[in-house]
This record gives sequence, C-alpha cells and structure tokens, in this order.
Amino acid sequence: MNTYYTPREKCYKCYRPKSSCMCGYINPTKTQTKFVILMHPKEFKKVKNNTGFFTHQSLSNSHVYVGIDFSNHSAINEIIATHESYILFPSVDALNLSETNPKRSDKPLAIFIIDSTWACTRKIFTQSSNLRNLRHLSFVTTRTSQYEIKEQPKSNYLSTIESTLVVLELLNKWKIEETPTSNLDGFLEPFLEMVKYQKKLLESSKTDSVRFKRHNQ
Repeated sequence: MNTYYTPREKCYKCYRPKSSCMCGYINPTKTQTKFVILMHPKEFKKVKNNTGFFTHQSLSNSHVYVGIDFSNHSAINEIIATHESYILFPSVDALNLSETNPKRSDKPLAIFIIDSTWACTRKIFTQSSNLRNLRHLSFVTTRTSQYEIKEQPKSNYLSTIESTLVVLELLNKWKIEETPTSNLDGFLEPFLEMVKYQKKLLESSKTDSVRFKRHNQ
C-alpha cells in the first residue's frame, strides 16, 4: 500500500504552515525609514524559525530580497541612489546609533539588514559590491536574545526582529521616527509567540520520546 505525503498549507505572509501562522500577532508599524531585509537563500528555507519575514510584515515601509550577490539588483541600487543608506553591521568603523544621529542629509533614511548566519553574511558582503560601499551601522544594548529555541553565537547577539526593535527605539531617540510606545511594546509579539509554539512542540516531542522508550523497555 502506497502512502502519499500531503504537504501542509502554507501562509505566504509569514511563510509558516497555516496551522501555526503568526500573522494574527503582527501589528504593522509605519516608519519614514525604509528597511531593506536581505535574506540568504539558506535562511529563506528556515520557515519555522525565521524572523526576517516577521520583521518585514511588522514594518510597512520595508522590502525583503532573497539572494547572495545583489550587485546588479536594480531595486536595491535604486534605493541606495535615492536614500541615505546604512547597513546594520558591527564593524570597527560602524556609526554607533546609540551615540550618534545617523541623519546627515535631507535624503530619506534606508537601513539594510542581512538576515542570515554570520558565515553567510560574509558571503553576501564578499559578492555584493554595492553593499560593500554602504556605511556600517551598529548599536549598544543591554538586551539579550529571547530566541530560546536557537543558540546564538554569543549571548549579546540578537535575532533580526530583536535588532530591528533596538534600531526603532534609537531612531525614536533621535526624533527620526515617532513610533508609538504601544507599537514598540508589541513589536516582538509574533516572534515571542513563535518561540512559545516551537518550545511546546519540542517539549511534546521529548515527552513522546520518553513514553516510547518506557513502552519498549
């Protein structure tokens, strides 16, 4: 007897299975700043625990582009040409958003965020000549990641959506944005609900595994 696998329906907003869609927890925030999320193809496939899509859905003025070499990407190059553009990357020469106002011209602000592992981030930088010319942006924060289902390289590393929240708070500090406190307070809600959901699945899986072992002893 043949057994056929029926794929689960997917939500094409948060890219999670419809059975665990988190879109109901998303409250889109309007910003003057344009956020550009550059997603490595490997990260794109991690639909169950990817925060890049949550970040995009939570920001009305944002775009997601998937790829590795963005050198000749017309939309990205248009944004770079028409905006005062930064890329969120903690290099030695990065502008510290916690201490310095990033606005230096009348052009609208654009912040590029790479959504990938550190190894893949380096590959995107290496292959994308247009990104190498962007000014780096960093921040200082006492926040620690709430990504309990995923081990971060270091304790002070934040996920894409957590980093974006810090950036929004600092843009408010410099009066570049006027994001309501209610929006900031709820910004991580889809992410936190996703973490809670995945933790329950892991705990359920462990319980089932223990029961199976006991049954077969």
